[in-house]
Amino acid sequence: MSGAQDGEVRRFLLPDLGEGLTAAEIVEWLVAVGDAVAVDQPVAEVETAKAAVQVPCPFGGTVAELHGAPGETVAVGSPLVSVHTHVGDPPEAPAEPQAPAAPDGPVRSGPDAEATGGSVPGAPDGGGATGSGAVLVGYGTRPEGPSRRRPPRRDATGEAPRTTASAEPPPRPGGPRGQRAPVISPLVRRVAREHGIDAASLTGSGEGGLVLRRDVEAAVAAAPSAAADPLVPRARTGANGGGALRPQSAEPVPAAAPAPAPDRSPAGAERVALSAPHREMARRMARSRREIPEATVWVDADATGLLELRTALNEADPERPVSLLALLARFCVVGLDRFPALNSRFDPESEELLRPPGVELGFAAQTARGLVVPVVGAAHALTTRQLSAELGALTEQARAGTLPPARLSSGTFTVNNYGVFGVDGAAAVINHPESAIAGMGRIVDRPWVVGEELAVRPVTELTLAFDHRVCDGAEAGAFLRFIADCVERPARLIGDM
Repeated sequence: MSGAQDGEVRRFLLPDLGEGLTAAEIVEWLVAVGDAVAVDQPVAEVETAKAAVQVPCPFGGTVAELHGAPGETVAVGSPLVSVHTHVGDPPEAPAEPQAPAAPDGPVRSGPDAEATGGSVPGAPDGGGATGSGAVLVGYGTRPEGPSRRRPPRRDATGEAPRTTASAEPPPRPGGPRGQRAPVISPLVRRVAREHGIDAASLTGSGEGGLVLRRDVEAAVAAAPSAAADPLVPRARTGANGGGALRPQSAEPVPAAAPAPAPDRSPAGAERVALSAPHREMARRMARSRREIPEATVWVDADATGLLELRTALNEADPERPVSLLALLARFCVVGLDRFPALNSRFDPESEELLRPPGVELGFAAQTARGLVVPVVGAAHALTTRQLSAELGALTEQARAGTLPPARLSSGTFTVNNYGVFGVDGAAAVINHPESAIAGMGRIVDRPWVVGEELAVRPVTELTLAFDHRVCDGAEAGAFLRFIADCVERPARLIGDM
């Protein structure tokens, strides 16, 4: 497709800022109506469920309209800013283009460059032949090579589906029976199957017509009689034997939006808006409780050896201190090598365990923006001091809100130090889609039997919440017992550290 012509008002749609995020909250506008913007100039700072980022505009011109105010949430694929393109040459682009995502990965957006304001090499463009150098997929130009975009799906008559300009990305209808439905998530496919929904018949609201979980839930809500009772047989209609919800026409029928729930809040109740990270954590924890059959084991341990080890390490090299959380993390990394099931994931589609090659270690960090779980990459390859330094650096970034999205996902196991809150322990919620979380409570003096005598020792409680699908209680208990032995006698790890 060719770009817009000179002097045309072009809308820049909010791109996918990585990790499949579906919306972002406007924190601050960096431009105003009437301002001139250059290619790749940041126009807004937004906060996603994972990080605060600046979003660059992929074309230059004059700001015509800002779509939203600070504090409002904008969905991915909705207009963010409208720009009146210059007639003639565009403004000079910055020497070093800024992109909203960290170097860990590019920022993605909708696949249709024209609908989202993108440019195509060699095509006439509102900003001239020079396009964006930012890594916003679907925007800007490419230095060389053919496009990797797939051609649009065609219906039974061979016609490409019609699209109209709107705030939403153009929907991509499902193909004929036998083609792969526009669904990526195994969870979405499973939810659709459990409710007798044919995912290929739905109009996806995600990027490029991707069918998301909310699309399936809307279809379920639109057909309550078919989904209310799981014991009612699913009707089969049509010559092809498809499900009852499969449309018989070439064009898919959008699912009706469910009716809003009545307001049942108490009179005079105050509504407090949650931050984006808090909302994301709430959704993830709720999903974990729904989908993971978790169990918890715990054990008390004499922390004398642990405290002595930390003192000795810090006295030997005060410039590179080692924290208690780092020692717990080291014990867990070694333990996961012996009990790898706890470092795996359960795939509900294949009913198999997905076992990664190493440990991507998450840890709970409390920040002013809410609870987040930064991830230490390749924790199994770090020394204890390196692990402690990485935990400290990621904690500071989390509190400053500068962690890239890639550092807030892809964890395989999580550790937590509940002791900083002054509590003995917790029955923690597993960080979906991981399979386990280990924690340590406060260290407090308690009566403890040493040999055949009663003594006062620093004691801590260790806990492990685990997915009962990946292992049984015997393996989980053996892992936690190994961690407790390391806390009491850390010298046993010398051969493994």
